[in-house]
Amino acid sequence: MDGLEQGLFVGALLLVAGVLASKLSDRLGLPALLFFLAIGMAGGSEAIGGVEFRDAALAQSLGVVALALILFSGGLDTEWPAVAAVWGSGVRLASLGVLLTALVVAGFVHWIVGFSWQEALLLGSIVSSTDAAAVFAVLRSRNASLKGRLRPLLELESGSNDPMAVFLTVGCIRLLVEPTARVSDLAPLFLLQMGLGALSGVAFGKLTVAALNRLRLESEGLYPVLTLALVLAAYSATALVGGNGFLAVYLAGLMMASEDFIHKRSLIRFHDGLAWLFQIVMFVVLGLLVVPSHLAEVAGPGLLVSAALMLMARPAGVLVSLVGAGFSLREKVLIAWVGLRGAVPIILATFPLLAGLPHAELHFNVVFFVVITSALLQGTTLAWVARRLGLEAPLPSRPERPLEFLPGRRTTSRMLEFEVAPGSKAAGRQIVDLRLPKTTLVVLVSRKEDYLVPKGGTVLEAGDRVMLLADEKDVEMVGRLLGAGEKGD
Repeated sequence: MDGLEQGLFVGALLLVAGVLASKLSDRLGLPALLFFLAIGMAGGSEAIGGVEFRDAALAQSLGVVALALILFSGGLDTEWPAVAAVWGSGVRLASLGVLLTALVVAGFVHWIVGFSWQEALLLGSIVSSTDAAAVFAVLRSRNASLKGRLRPLLELESGSNDPMAVFLTVGCIRLLVEPTARVSDLAPLFLLQMGLGALSGVAFGKLTVAALNRLRLESEGLYPVLTLALVLAAYSATALVGGNGFLAVYLAGLMMASEDFIHKRSLIRFHDGLAWLFQIVMFVVLGLLVVPSHLAEVAGPGLLVSAALMLMARPAGVLVSLVGAGFSLREKVLIAWVGLRGAVPIILATFPLLAGLPHAELHFNVVFFVVITSALLQGTTLAWVARRLGLEAPLPSRPERPLEFLPGRRTTSRMLEFEVAPGSKAAGRQIVDLRLPKTTLVVLVSRKEDYLVPKGGTVLEAGDRVMLLADEKDVEMVGRLLGAGEKGD
C-alpha cells in the first residue's frame, strides 16, 4: 500500500504544480505546455525526480485518450455561427495546408539535413499540425484577441487538422514497414477514414444531444458520465471500423455546440476541466519520456527543421490553401506565424518508437525540440506580430449566464441572449414599449457587471445583455426588435 500512496501523493503534487504552472503561464505570456513539459522533465531520470520512464506504449495510449477528450472539448466550446462562416477555408487549411506543410518540411529535411525521403516525409507529417489553444492562451494573457475571421478560422483549423496529421504519420509508417505498400494505396484509405470519421462524428453528436434531452436522468451528475462514455465510444467505434476517431470526436463536439441540450453550460465546464486534467497529465508524461541530454545532441538539426517549418512550410501551406478565400496578405502572414506546435506532434512521435523504426528515437527528440522552439519563438512574439500587423483586437468578454433553461420534450421555447446594439430601437426604451411577442418573457438583464431583475418599466441601454425565453418562431423578430445578433454561451 505504501507504493500506491506514494504514487498518489507524487501524482497529486504534479497536478498541483501543473495548475500553478498555468497561472505562471498567463502572467509570463508563454504557452502552458512549456511549463507542463518542464515539470515532466524535472521529474525524469536526469533531473531532481529521478523517475526512469521509458514506456512509449503507455505514453501513446494516454496521449490518444487525452487528445480525443481535448478535441471533443474544443468542438463543444466552439462558437458555431462564427466557425460556420469560415468553414471552407478552415477545411482547406486542415487538409491541403497540412499536406503542403509536411511536403515542404520533408523536402528541406531530405536535401539539407540528409534524411531519406521516407524518413523526411514521416518527420514532416509528425510536425504538420498546429495547436491554436496555445495561441489563444498567449493572447488571453495579454488581454488581446484577433480581428475579424482570424480567431474562428484558427479555432476550426486547429481542431480539424490533427486527423490529417495522424493519417499522414500512420501512412508513412506503413510505407516504411510494409515493402509492398505504395503511395497510391493511401488515397482510398484517406477517403475511407475521413468519410467514416465525418459520418460517425455527425451521428454521435446528434445521438448525444437526443440522449441528453430525452433520458431525463435522476441525478445531474450522471450527465457528464453519459457524455464521457459517448465520447470514448465515438472514438473507439469509429477507429474499429476503419474511420478516423479524432475527426469523429471533434465533429461530435462541434455538432453539439450548434444544438441546445440539457445542462449545456455545466457539461461544457466539465469537459473543459477534463481536457485540462488530461493535458497536464499528458505533457508531464511526455516530459518524463524525453532524456534532456539527448535534446542537446539534436539541437543543430532541430533548429534547421524549426526554421524550415516556421519560415517556409507553414507559410507555403497557408498561402496556397487560402487562395481566393478573401484574406488579406497581412492576415495570411499572421495565420502563418501563429502555427504553434503542441501536444499532437509529440504524441505522433511515439508512433515510430512503437513501430520499431530505425532512427525513431532521433525523430522523437527532433520533434520534441521543434515543439519547444516553436512555443518559445512564436509564442513570445505572437502578440507583438499581431499588433504590428494591425490585427490585434480587444479580448471579448464572455460573461457566464446565471440561469439555465431545461427544455421539456415538447417545448419549442429557447433561452436566448441578445446584446442591445447602439442606435437600436430598444436602446433607451422601456421593455413594455418594445411590443415583444406574447410568448416571449424577458428573464434577466445584464448591465456591465450587474444583473437587473426586469420589469415592464425597465429602460434598456446600449450594451445591455437581455436574457429571454422565446418561441422558436419568434427568434428572428426579437432579434430585429433588439437590433443585435444572438450571443452564445
